[in-house]
Amino acid sequence: MKALHPVGRIVSMEPRPRGLVFDVLQDQDGGFVAKCIGENIVTEADTWQELRTNVKEAVSAYFFDAPMPGSVRLHLVRDEFFPAM
Repeated sequence: MKALHPVGRIVSMEPRPRGLVFDVLQDQDGGFVAKCIGENIVTEADTWQELRTNVKEAVSAYFFDAPMPGSVRLHLVRDEFFPAM
């Protein structure tokens, strides 16, 4: 459903999606891979700052014709293995 904005712009009246959550894994080489939970969005980067930029671009591209989510959360998942003894 669409409505006319007071300035004359057409805006969507559909509810805005809630925030997105990305699980972020760190590669052995030090880079990062971010996978969205609930949507088919995946991106990677060498640094955390580059990852944030890439996630923003990927989300923007994914929702190019739909309402943007309200927020994005990057959840760093860290696995650590070590001997028990």
